[in-house]
Amino acid sequence: MDPEMKRELIEDLDRFVEKREFYRRVGKAWKRGYLFCGPPGTGKSSLATAMANYLKFEVYDLDLKEVQI
Repeated sequence: MDPEMKRELIEDLDRFVEKREFYRRVGKAWKRGYLFCGPPGTGKSSLATAMANYLKFEVYDLDLKEVQI
């Protein structure tokens, strides 16, 4: 990953964590979304997992073919 992009991503993640109390105070859901696009094998899932690990969040991998509504 480009070092500048990595730095910006880490700064964004840190800002998100620091703002948790603000979200609670204003009554908004504390969530952050990212959209990754690219062909298979380019690291999208690996990046999402690395971000979750950095934040000490859990990652759930669901097979949507098995989900019943």
